[in-house]
Amino acid sequence: MYENFLPDRLAELRIQKGISARDMSLSLGQANNYINTIENKKSLPSMQSFFYICEFLDITPQEFFDGNNSNPKMLKEFIDEAKKLDYTSLSHILGIMKELNKHK
Repeated sequence: MYENFLPDRLAELRIQKGISARDMSLSLGQANNYINTIENKKSLPSMQSFFYICEFLDITPQEFFDGNNSNPKMLKEFIDEAKKLDYTSLSHILGIMKELNKHK
């Protein structure tokens, strides 16, 4: 189970970003099949490479490993915008979110 998390999560986040494995590999300064070898469970990135991957995806390592956060970049943007709201507006947004989650 855990051995599949990193490759699967990498693929999920890469696809969300809308970039091919080849283009991501080259953008990281690696061989064109680098990301494919990780996603196909043939290798794991070094810690330094993992940090570069997170930087490329514009997320923190904590966000990478938070499997309950399916879209960390959007959630980060949402939170940044929510911080700018006054109490009443934030209460309304929270109420809407709770109502939406009831209907899942």
